[in-house]
Amino acid sequence: MFNDIGALELVTLVVLAVLVFGPEKLPKVIQDVTRTIRKIREFSDSAKDDIRSELGPQFKDFEFEDLNPKTFVRKQLMDGNDDLGLKDIRESFDLRKEMAEVTDAVNGREAAPSTGTAAAVPAAAGTPDLLKKPAQPAKDERPPFDADAT
Repeated sequence: MFNDIGALELVTLVVLAVLVFGPEKLPKVIQDVTRTIRKIREFSDSAKDDIRSELGPQFKDFEFEDLNPKTFVRKQLMDGNDDLGLKDIRESFDLRKEMAEVTDAVNGREAAPSTGTAAAVPAAAGTPDLLKKPAQPAKDERPPFDADAT
């Protein structure tokens, strides 16, 4: 709870407590605060136990920390629960290779032959190769008009 409090902040809090409550009342205030914190923890633990007992035996391994979305996602995606095949997807995706292919396509260079699992799919007849630069038309030839593009 107070993991990020440094020594200077702690000394400041002690000095403020002494100034506000006085040296005579400070031990009594500290006892009251610790007793209240203990009661809150006991109440929280008993509430968790009641909820677990009401959920039944099928939720015996239920942890309240799993309700935190960050923890839930980490547990479902990063642990051994690979029902969706995400581990295969993560292992097959090579970001550097993909970025190199995109860079080569943008710069108009031929991409190196891929050694990945996916085989190269030949272009179907009649479909233009988008990676090739189109031939330059003659000076008096007009470019084709595409009504859908305008």
